[in-house]
Amino acid sequence: MEHKEYHSIHQPVRKKDAMQLLLGKPVYTDDVTPRDALVVKILRSPHANAIVREIDTAAALKVPGVVAIYTWQDVPHNRFTIAGQTYPEPSPYDRLILDRHVRFVGDAVAIVAAETEKAALRAMKIIKVQYEVLEAVLDPHTALDNPVLVHPEEDWVAPCPVGGDNRRNLIASDTNSSGDIDAVLADCDIVLDRTYHTKAYSQAMMETFRTYTEMDAYGRLHVVSSTQIVFHVRRILSRALGLPKSRIRVEKPRIGGGFGAKQTAVCEVYPAFVTLKTGRPAKLIYTREEAQIAGSPRHEMEIHVRLGADKDGRIRGIDLYTLSNSGAYGEHGPTTVGLSGHKSIPLYTGSLEAYRFSYDVVYTNLQAAGAYRGYGATQGIYALETTVNELAERLGIDPTVLRDRNMVREGMQMPAYYNETASACALDRCMEHCRQIFHWDEKYPVRDMGNGKVRAAGVAMAMQGSCISNVDVGSATLKLSEDGTYNLIIGAADMGTGCDTILAQMAAECMDCSVDDIAVFGADTDASPYDSGSYASSTTYITGKAVEQACAQLKTKICAIAAEMMGCDAGEIVFEGKQVRRLSTGQTLTLEEIGYKSQVFNTQAAEVTATHSSPVSPPPYMVGMVEIELDKETGQVTILDYMAVVDCGIPINPALARIQTEGGIVQGIGHTLMEDVQYDHNGRPIGSSFLQYKVPTRLDMGHLRVEFEHSYEPTGPFGAKSIGEIVINTPAPALTHAIYRATGVWHREIPISPEKIALGLE
Repeated sequence: MEHKEYHSIHQPVRKKDAMQLLLGKPVYTDDVTPRDALVVKILRSPHANAIVREIDTAAALKVPGVVAIYTWQDVPHNRFTIAGQTYPEPSPYDRLILDRHVRFVGDAVAIVAAETEKAALRAMKIIKVQYEVLEAVLDPHTALDNPVLVHPEEDWVAPCPVGGDNRRNLIASDTNSSGDIDAVLADCDIVLDRTYHTKAYSQAMMETFRTYTEMDAYGRLHVVSSTQIVFHVRRILSRALGLPKSRIRVEKPRIGGGFGAKQTAVCEVYPAFVTLKTGRPAKLIYTREEAQIAGSPRHEMEIHVRLGADKDGRIRGIDLYTLSNSGAYGEHGPTTVGLSGHKSIPLYTGSLEAYRFSYDVVYTNLQAAGAYRGYGATQGIYALETTVNELAERLGIDPTVLRDRNMVREGMQMPAYYNETASACALDRCMEHCRQIFHWDEKYPVRDMGNGKVRAAGVAMAMQGSCISNVDVGSATLKLSEDGTYNLIIGAADMGTGCDTILAQMAAECMDCSVDDIAVFGADTDASPYDSGSYASSTTYITGKAVEQACAQLKTKICAIAAEMMGCDAGEIVFEGKQVRRLSTGQTLTLEEIGYKSQVFNTQAAEVTATHSSPVSPPPYMVGMVEIELDKETGQVTILDYMAVVDCGIPINPALARIQTEGGIVQGIGHTLMEDVQYDHNGRPIGSSFLQYKVPTRLDMGHLRVEFEHSYEPTGPFGAKSIGEIVINTPAPALTHAIYRATGVWHREIPISPEKIALGLE
């Protein structure tokens, strides 16, 4: 049998589910779950802070088709968090399924279950609620130690010591530093002291939050949800409902986009409660309005930067303070904020003598925030990179040259990044490569195009992580079938990122077979090996390494079974992809023969499960450059060119890595130029549909080009690092820079709308 070599990694392999999606096959939660489930709807609070005094459901229960209405009196009294994080969660236990105390406009007041949507909606209109309206805390600046408490309850619990105190409206607080920052800043030639503000952006994924629940044949709660975190959802439901984990099964079908929104169990608990109470299947599908006003958006942050430098542009000290607004509940509050400093300050490790990073995370009576791609790094990088660009402009130094003098380089230890070493870092090469393909020297000078239009360019760099070090766990089960193909079973969730395909590519590369010979299944808490889930950019890096380890172990097992068949020592057998060979005799056995043998009078399983975790989180790096045309009369910004060069180690699938990068850049453009979250003076959201909340389309992104600079990460599978999140971090500072170049005005709040630009010019 001739030995054919397969090469699967570093290839633009087509996504495993591409054809099903293109052909419109039923693959999403609502497609694959039964139609005859009870329709679940949530009655929501019209007040930002109130106590439910009385709730009259009698008339609503008489509506034909209404099966049940549940209020705060009907639910278990276990405080929990809906943050999808590894136990013990850093986020506080501050929620009930339904609470008498409602804490933002959109908070859940009652659960309605009906045979039809029409009946449920009619019932919601005639439920009578009497509220005692309380004063609301709407400004994060006044939240800390405000006499009005968002969470006055006695049973508020912080599972981890993160510096929180609900009696102070404080979710988390910390300071860390290296060197004497005050002395260094006092000695600098120039100190810039700037404050930036970023809004609570919505992930706006195509598929809103949705969950189906039923009791299975064994009396267990079966949950089918569009989620990134099946194992965390099981634990969250177990705590909220007071149900043993052994009685809960959570699985996810294809996800119609997540971007971090679905790292929070936004809606799962409501239909699960209905199913437990009624014994009937239930389904909850959020409207777009609900996803916008009661989802899990990015944390609004105010970032105060003090940056000190010499007149030759050497950055000597950075002092960064972040005030983060977590909204009415604390999920992801203590964790997102850390990235605003730990993923921005280390970019300047090359020259930094001292740094200090401190933060406070507060409660307010606004929609609770959650996880969104970039997870706090996006906000911190916007603030720091904009300040560095201002430093370059003040000193008259090319901002790319200024960064060359100060940036982190391979081999450097990064005090502000948990003292990790940049073992694989091509940031310097990313900058040089981007300069060349963008033609920076030609585009950096401002060009007057006549009729009030000017062209200008801006630059930024970024870093992220590849997992949560010492926490995230990834696992993979690999099984040999009797026809010589394999089953790969994972607990990570493909949300359009292509992880099913990428992990299959790694398995195919290791097992020397075609990607088509690897069938992928995931994620299901009953069948999948434990995986923290798909977030923190950890899937390729952590779960990928588990796949690599599983393959090595399965080869050993296959050789052991073959040795038994040939009556020799396993050390004599070599694995050759579709067959194994006995070295001393040249005798071969095909994988099919070994596969069949594994099912007959056999005591060695032809399957393995490998689990991986990492003590480090190697940062990917990126440089982005943008060219804009700005109309001085209207303030309109048109993006002409966006160039990005990314160091994600060695890309496993360059096509999918490129798509990830393009998508992240477009989201970053949306945050910077158009997506605007607004509330009225009572804390009511203004703009709960895509008519008011504008997200960028294909027409808003200009000409986008993505290239890669390779570095080899020794702790990653095949030298890979992550790419999922870093890609969203450069547009805000690069565009802010370009707008300054075109107008002479620095904007310190995003989004930068045409109105703000036009008014700034006046």
